[in-house]
Amino acid sequence: MDALLALEDGRVFHGVSFGKKGTTTGEICFNTSMTGYQEILTDPSYRGQIITMTYPMQGNYGVNEADAESAGTHARAFVVGELCELPSSWRSEQSLDEYFIENGVLGIQEVDTRAVTKHLRSRGAMNACITSELTAEEAVAKAKEAPSMAGQDLVQEVTTQEQYLWEGESRNWTIPNATSGQEGTYEELPEVLYNVVAYDFGIKRNILRRMRQAGLSVTLVNAKTPAEDVLAMNPDGIFLSNGPGDPAALGYIHEEVKKLIGKKPIFGICLGHQILTHAVGGKTYKLKFGHRGGNQPVKDLRTGKVEITSQNHGFATDAASLPANAEVTHINLNDETVEGFQLTDAPVFSVQHHPEAAPGPYDSTGFFNEFVQMIRASK
Repeated sequence: MDALLALEDGRVFHGVSFGKKGTTTGEICFNTSMTGYQEILTDPSYRGQIITMTYPMQGNYGVNEADAESAGTHARAFVVGELCELPSSWRSEQSLDEYFIENGVLGIQEVDTRAVTKHLRSRGAMNACITSELTAEEAVAKAKEAPSMAGQDLVQEVTTQEQYLWEGESRNWTIPNATSGQEGTYEELPEVLYNVVAYDFGIKRNILRRMRQAGLSVTLVNAKTPAEDVLAMNPDGIFLSNGPGDPAALGYIHEEVKKLIGKKPIFGICLGHQILTHAVGGKTYKLKFGHRGGNQPVKDLRTGKVEITSQNHGFATDAASLPANAEVTHINLNDETVEGFQLTDAPVFSVQHHPEAAPGPYDSTGFFNEFVQMIRASK
């Protein structure tokens, strides 16, 4: 055992290091997804966090460039029960250990991840330290010194610095089928129906793919872009992306989004949903241990339909703080937290969960078509 996972409340787990050697700190969380470790590691919403995977083995199908959700990794460290050193997949380009060394990510394996998860569910989210250098006492002290996630603006670390048009591969991969007439290995994209400006707070590539598949052309802008500049581009709709950190710390974004409400149709996901909450006068709060994984049940209050969703967030909307014109449309069936709302007097809606998944189920992909329909109705 050459590595330690030390929590700020003093609990210490011993394990074996992999990837980069050294020391790091961050808020520790757990993810219940059974697959998708690469998408999770490259999701900008995990900026500043240490991720514990509840599924026992990780790395078994390797890593490949096509599955990355951004240009690099964002997790501070990765906690697993068992690391697979010999991945088995025709798509694999390198092992998880090699990927971590290349990207400077610390890993620790042979940890009782069930015990870590139960501890966090009981005690709540907290900071942690992973190290291959320090003693247990030093590591606990390091964890205690780390800044809280509450109050942190991490969006500036992940937002695009330059405005650009999304032109990445967005076609769905498929299997040739003589019966249906499908010949190639990709489904062709539909024609562009509308143009959308997306505020990049740490956007995932699969959100961009899903919007393009729905007929939307997307131009991304920096998180600090003034509302006036966005409106000058005359988009058909505006999208507010996912991202990391505390939504309450983003007052400069709240003010710009507030200016856009009623001017153009708006759709927000995850952090974008929380930013909309503040923009309409509501509040957010920190959850005890967050929702992270691909098995969260969400009920659509408009239809009664229940969907299994992919989620990644540590903050939530305070339902009681929402104004009268904000109608809650979705709730989480595990804890009844707000999972979506819409305005009754403007074409604006948002969801807390991730309809694009990656990883996770695709029960909620219809929201992208709902955004298209909202844009069409506003014309």
